[in-house]
Amino acid sequence: MITITEKAGERIRQSLVESGKSADGLRIRVVGGGCSGLQYKLDLDVEKKGDKVFEKSGSRVYVDRKSLLYINGTTLDWQDSLQATGFHLDNPNVKRTCGCGESFIV
Repeated sequence: MITITEKAGERIRQSLVESGKSADGLRIRVVGGGCSGLQYKLDLDVEKKGDKVFEKSGSRVYVDRKSLLYINGTTLDWQDSLQATGFHLDNPNVKRTCGCGESFIV
């Protein structure tokens, strides 16, 4: 289960309009890399076979089954502050992050 906040849903819809792509949602993937071993990749995309789909107020998030193992229970939010602007994933499965906060270990 992925929870999408109202702010994140609004930003997904806005990004889809601005992008001009034929995408209809946000894809979240977990890939190898970074200081701690795993990192998130977010892209505008379309639903693919086998995806788990999460929706809030018309905003869709796609997650492949392998990535869902690492991010199940995560809340997707949008932050807009002096320190950080962008999507923020509050992942309860993370055991440790690197110093820059870009990668993690579960």
